[in-house]
Amino acid sequence: MKQLFDQASQDCSKLITRSYSTSFSLAARMLAPSIRKDVYNIYGFVRFADEIVDSFHDYNKEELLHRFEQDYYRARKEGISLNPILNSFQKTVREYNIDDHLVQAFLESMKADLGEIKYTTKEELKAYVYGSADVVGLMCLKVFVKGDQEKYNELKEAAMRMGSAFQKINFLRDLKEDFEVLNRSYFPNVDLKALDKVSKDKIISDIEEDFDYAFKNGILKLPMEAKFGVYTAYRYYIKLLKKLKKVPSAKIIETRVRISNPMKINLLARSYVKYKLNLI
Repeated sequence: MKQLFDQASQDCSKLITRSYSTSFSLAARMLAPSIRKDVYNIYGFVRFADEIVDSFHDYNKEELLHRFEQDYYRARKEGISLNPILNSFQKTVREYNIDDHLVQAFLESMKADLGEIKYTTKEELKAYVYGSADVVGLMCLKVFVKGDQEKYNELKEAAMRMGSAFQKINFLRDLKEDFEVLNRSYFPNVDLKALDKVSKDKIISDIEEDFDYAFKNGILKLPMEAKFGVYTAYRYYIKLLKKLKKVPSAKIIETRVRISNPMKINLLARSYVKYKLNLI
Protein backbone atom coordinates (compact mmCIF):
# COMPACT_ATOMS: atom_id res chain seq x y z
CA MET A 1 0.00 0.00 0.00
CA LYS A 2 1.30 3.44 -0.95
CA GLN A 3 -0.15 4.85 2.28
CA LEU A 4 2.04 2.55 4.34
CA PHE A 5 5.12 3.56 2.32
CA ASP A 6 4.31 7.25 2.78
CA GLN A 7 3.96 6.74 6.54
CA ALA A 8 7.30 4.93 6.68
CA SER A 9 8.86 7.79 4.69
CA GLN A 10 7.52 10.37 7.13
CA ASP A 11 8.82 8.28 10.04
CA CYS A 12 12.27 8.45 8.42
CA SER A 13 12.08 12.27 8.24
CA LYS A 14 11.05 12.35 11.88
CA LEU A 15 14.00 10.09 12.78
CA ILE A 16 16.43 12.33 10.88
CA THR A 17 15.13 15.39 12.73
CA ARG A 18 15.49 13.77 16.14
CA SER A 19 18.90 12.30 15.30
CA TYR A 20 20.48 15.49 14.00
CA SER A 21 18.93 18.24 16.11
CA THR A 22 17.59 17.83 19.63
CA SER A 23 16.70 21.53 19.80
CA PHE A 24 14.74 21.64 16.51
CA SER A 25 13.14 18.31 17.36
CA LEU A 26 12.02 19.65 20.73
CA ALA A 27 10.47 22.71 19.10
CA ALA A 28 8.80 20.58 16.42
CA ARG A 29 7.14 18.45 19.07
CA MET A 30 5.38 21.57 20.30
CA LEU A 31 3.64 22.00 16.94
CA ALA A 32 0.15 20.63 16.44
CA PRO A 33 0.18 17.02 15.11
CA SER A 34 -1.67 18.21 12.00
CA ILE A 35 1.41 20.16 10.82
CA ARG A 36 4.27 18.54 12.74
CA LYS A 37 4.89 15.75 10.25
CA ASP A 38 5.28 18.18 7.37
CA VAL A 39 7.87 20.21 9.26
CA TYR A 40 9.78 16.97 9.84
CA ASN A 41 9.57 16.35 6.09
CA ILE A 42 11.04 19.77 5.31
CA TYR A 43 13.80 19.37 7.87
CA GLY A 44 14.78 15.94 6.54
CA PHE A 45 15.26 17.36 3.05
CA VAL A 46 17.31 20.39 4.06
CA ARG A 47 19.32 18.36 6.59
CA PHE A 48 20.42 15.80 4.01
CA ALA A 49 21.46 18.50 1.52
CA ASP A 50 23.38 20.29 4.25
CA GLU A 51 25.10 17.09 5.32
CA ILE A 52 26.30 16.49 1.78
CA VAL A 53 28.17 19.81 1.63
CA ASP A 54 29.30 19.91 5.27
CA SER A 55 30.20 16.34 6.17
CA PHE A 56 30.82 13.98 3.26
CA HIS A 57 34.45 15.03 2.75
CA ASP A 58 35.60 11.63 1.46
CA TYR A 59 33.07 11.60 -1.36
CA ASN A 60 32.31 13.61 -4.48
CA LYS A 61 30.03 16.20 -2.87
CA GLU A 62 29.18 17.93 -6.12
CA GLU A 63 28.04 14.69 -7.71
CA LEU A 64 26.05 13.68 -4.61
CA LEU A 65 24.26 17.04 -4.45
CA HIS A 66 23.54 16.97 -8.18
CA ARG A 67 22.08 13.48 -7.89
CA PHE A 68 20.05 14.53 -4.83
CA GLU A 69 18.59 17.45 -6.80
CA GLN A 70 17.81 15.30 -9.84
CA ASP A 71 16.17 12.64 -7.66
CA TYR A 72 14.03 15.27 -5.96
CA TYR A 73 12.72 16.67 -9.24
CA ARG A 74 12.00 13.18 -10.49
CA ALA A 75 10.08 12.53 -7.28
CA ARG A 76 8.25 15.84 -7.63
CA LYS A 77 7.19 14.95 -11.16
CA GLU A 78 6.20 11.33 -10.48
CA GLY A 79 4.80 11.76 -6.96
CA ILE A 80 7.02 9.08 -5.47
CA SER A 81 10.65 8.28 -4.62
CA LEU A 82 12.28 5.21 -3.16
CA ASN A 83 14.41 7.65 -1.16
CA PRO A 84 12.06 8.07 1.85
CA ILE A 85 13.32 11.58 2.65
CA LEU A 86 12.60 12.79 -0.88
CA ASN A 87 9.31 10.91 -0.95
CA SER A 88 8.04 12.62 2.20
CA PHE A 89 9.33 16.05 1.15
CA GLN A 90 7.73 15.97 -2.31
CA LYS A 91 4.46 14.99 -0.66
CA THR A 92 4.59 18.09 1.57
CA VAL A 93 5.61 20.29 -1.39
CA ARG A 94 2.60 19.07 -3.33
CA GLU A 95 0.13 19.31 -0.45
CA TYR A 96 1.02 22.88 0.48
CA ASN A 97 1.96 24.12 -2.99
CA ILE A 98 5.44 25.15 -1.88
CA ASP A 99 6.91 27.37 -4.58
CA ASP A 100 9.72 25.79 -6.56
CA HIS A 101 11.80 28.96 -6.40
CA LEU A 102 12.15 28.34 -2.65
CA VAL A 103 13.59 24.89 -3.26
CA GLN A 104 15.83 26.21 -6.03
CA ALA A 105 17.14 29.06 -3.88
CA PHE A 106 17.96 26.60 -1.11
CA LEU A 107 19.82 24.25 -3.45
CA GLU A 108 21.77 27.15 -4.97
CA SER A 109 23.05 28.15 -1.52
CA MET A 110 24.02 24.53 -0.86
CA LYS A 111 25.96 24.51 -4.15
CA ALA A 112 27.76 27.67 -3.03
CA ASP A 113 28.94 25.79 0.05
CA LEU A 114 30.72 23.22 -2.12
CA GLY A 115 33.70 25.55 -2.59
CA GLU A 116 35.60 28.09 -0.54
CA ILE A 117 33.41 30.99 0.51
CA LYS A 118 34.42 34.53 1.33
CA TYR A 119 31.62 37.03 1.02
CA THR A 120 32.82 40.59 0.53
CA THR A 121 29.51 42.48 0.31
CA LYS A 122 26.29 42.59 2.31
CA GLU A 123 24.37 41.79 -0.86
CA GLU A 124 26.29 38.54 -1.37
CA LEU A 125 25.69 37.50 2.23
CA LYS A 126 22.01 38.41 2.03
CA ALA A 127 21.55 36.29 -1.09
CA TYR A 128 23.25 33.32 0.56
CA VAL A 129 21.25 33.63 3.79
CA TYR A 130 18.03 33.93 1.80
CA GLY A 131 18.72 30.60 0.13
CA SER A 132 20.17 28.76 3.09
CA ALA A 133 17.78 29.93 5.81
CA ASP A 134 15.04 32.39 4.82
CA VAL A 135 13.43 30.04 2.32
CA VAL A 136 13.37 27.21 4.87
CA GLY A 137 11.34 29.50 7.12
CA LEU A 138 9.06 30.27 4.18
CA MET A 139 8.56 26.57 3.43
CA CYS A 140 7.55 26.02 7.05
CA LEU A 141 5.30 29.09 6.93
CA LYS A 142 3.42 27.53 3.99
CA VAL A 143 2.63 24.63 6.33
CA PHE A 144 1.81 26.83 9.32
CA VAL A 145 -0.84 28.83 7.45
CA LYS A 146 -2.20 25.74 5.66
CA GLY A 147 -2.26 27.33 2.23
CA ASP A 148 -3.76 30.67 3.27
CA GLN A 149 -1.93 32.91 0.78
CA GLU A 150 -3.11 36.15 2.39
CA LYS A 151 -1.79 35.06 5.79
CA TYR A 152 1.41 33.82 4.18
CA ASN A 153 2.03 37.21 2.56
CA GLU A 154 1.35 38.96 5.87
CA LEU A 155 3.91 36.85 7.77
CA LYS A 156 6.47 36.35 5.00
CA GLU A 157 8.91 39.10 6.00
CA ALA A 158 8.87 38.04 9.65
CA ALA A 159 9.56 34.40 8.72
CA MET A 160 12.52 35.47 6.58
CA ARG A 161 13.98 37.68 9.29
CA MET A 162 13.73 34.95 11.89
CA GLY A 163 15.44 32.56 9.48
CA SER A 164 18.20 35.13 8.99
CA ALA A 165 18.62 35.55 12.75
CA PHE A 166 18.88 31.79 13.26
CA GLN A 167 21.46 31.48 10.49
CA LYS A 168 23.65 34.36 11.70
CA ILE A 169 23.71 32.84 15.19
CA ASN A 170 24.79 29.55 13.62
CA PHE A 171 27.56 31.42 11.79
CA LEU A 172 28.85 32.90 15.07
CA ARG A 173 28.57 29.61 16.91
CA ASP A 174 30.34 27.63 14.18
CA LEU A 175 33.08 30.13 13.28
CA LYS A 176 35.94 27.77 14.01
CA GLU A 177 34.74 24.87 11.87
CA ASP A 178 33.47 27.10 9.06
CA PHE A 179 36.67 29.14 8.87
CA GLU A 180 39.39 26.60 9.69
CA VAL A 181 37.89 23.37 8.31
CA LEU A 182 35.43 24.35 5.57
CA ASN A 183 37.20 27.54 4.38
CA ARG A 184 34.10 29.69 4.73
CA SER A 185 33.96 33.33 5.74
CA TYR A 186 30.39 34.57 5.80
CA PHE A 187 30.69 38.05 7.33
CA PRO A 188 31.87 40.72 4.85
CA ASN A 189 34.85 42.89 5.79
CA VAL A 190 35.41 41.05 9.08
CA ASP A 191 38.77 39.55 10.04
CA LEU A 192 37.69 36.32 11.71
CA LYS A 193 41.21 35.65 12.96
CA ALA A 194 40.96 38.81 15.02
CA LEU A 195 37.29 39.56 15.44
CA ASP A 196 37.00 42.88 17.26
CA LYS A 197 34.28 44.01 19.65
CA VAL A 198 32.85 46.57 17.22
CA SER A 199 32.33 43.95 14.50
CA LYS A 200 30.89 41.42 16.94
CA ASP A 201 28.50 43.96 18.46
CA LYS A 202 27.31 45.01 15.00
CA ILE A 203 26.55 41.42 14.04
CA ILE A 204 24.66 40.84 17.29
CA SER A 205 22.76 44.11 16.91
CA ASP A 206 21.59 43.04 13.44
CA ILE A 207 20.43 39.71 14.86
CA GLU A 208 18.53 41.40 17.67
CA GLU A 209 16.76 43.68 15.18
CA ASP A 210 15.71 40.66 13.14
CA PHE A 211 14.42 38.87 16.23
CA ASP A 212 12.49 41.91 17.43
CA TYR A 213 10.76 42.26 14.07
CA ALA A 214 10.08 38.53 13.78
CA PHE A 215 8.53 38.33 17.25
CA LYS A 216 6.25 41.35 16.93
CA ASN A 217 5.23 40.82 13.31
CA GLY A 218 5.40 37.05 13.04
CA ILE A 219 5.28 34.87 16.14
CA LEU A 220 2.48 36.84 17.79
CA LYS A 221 0.35 36.48 14.64
CA LEU A 222 0.93 32.81 13.90
CA PRO A 223 -1.95 30.31 13.93
CA MET A 224 -2.31 28.53 17.28
CA GLU A 225 -1.15 25.23 15.77
CA ALA A 226 2.29 26.73 15.11
CA LYS A 227 2.76 29.49 17.66
CA PHE A 228 4.11 27.53 20.63
CA GLY A 229 6.54 25.46 18.56
CA VAL A 230 7.98 28.50 16.79
CA TYR A 231 8.17 30.43 20.06
CA THR A 232 10.10 27.52 21.62
CA ALA A 233 12.68 27.65 18.81
CA TYR A 234 12.87 31.44 19.17
CA ARG A 235 13.55 31.20 22.92
CA TYR A 236 16.27 28.61 22.33
CA TYR A 237 18.10 30.86 19.87
CA ILE A 238 17.65 33.91 22.11
CA LYS A 239 19.43 31.94 24.84
CA LEU A 240 22.24 31.04 22.44
CA LEU A 241 22.59 34.71 21.50
CA LYS A 242 22.83 35.75 25.15
CA LYS A 243 25.62 33.24 25.69
CA LEU A 244 27.46 34.45 22.58
CA LYS A 245 27.23 38.05 23.80
CA LYS A 246 29.13 37.07 26.94
CA VAL A 247 32.02 35.51 25.01
CA PRO A 248 34.85 38.02 24.36
CA SER A 249 35.13 38.83 20.66
CA ALA A 250 38.67 37.42 20.43
CA LYS A 251 37.46 34.11 21.89
CA ILE A 252 34.44 33.58 19.63
CA ILE A 253 36.38 31.57 17.08
CA GLU A 254 37.66 29.27 19.83
CA THR A 255 34.28 28.71 21.46
CA ARG A 256 31.17 26.82 20.40
CA VAL A 257 28.40 27.67 22.82
CA ARG A 258 25.77 25.08 23.63
CA ILE A 259 22.55 24.84 25.58
CA SER A 260 22.52 21.89 27.97
CA ASN A 261 19.60 19.46 27.92
CA PRO A 262 18.42 20.54 31.41
CA MET A 263 18.46 24.16 30.23
CA LYS A 264 16.44 23.21 27.13
CA ILE A 265 13.82 21.63 29.38
CA ASN A 266 13.83 24.73 31.56
CA LEU A 267 13.34 26.96 28.51
CA LEU A 268 10.51 24.75 27.33
CA ALA A 269 8.76 24.89 30.71
CA ARG A 270 9.05 28.67 30.97
CA SER A 271 7.88 29.10 27.38
CA TYR A 272 4.87 26.90 28.08
CA VAL A 273 3.87 29.00 31.10
CA LYS A 274 3.98 32.18 28.99
CA TYR A 275 2.01 30.47 26.25
CA LYS A 276 -0.70 29.25 28.62
CA LEU A 277 -0.95 32.70 30.23
CA ASN A 278 -1.49 34.19 26.76
CA LEU A 279 1.67 36.27 27.08
CA ILE A 280 2.63 35.39 23.50
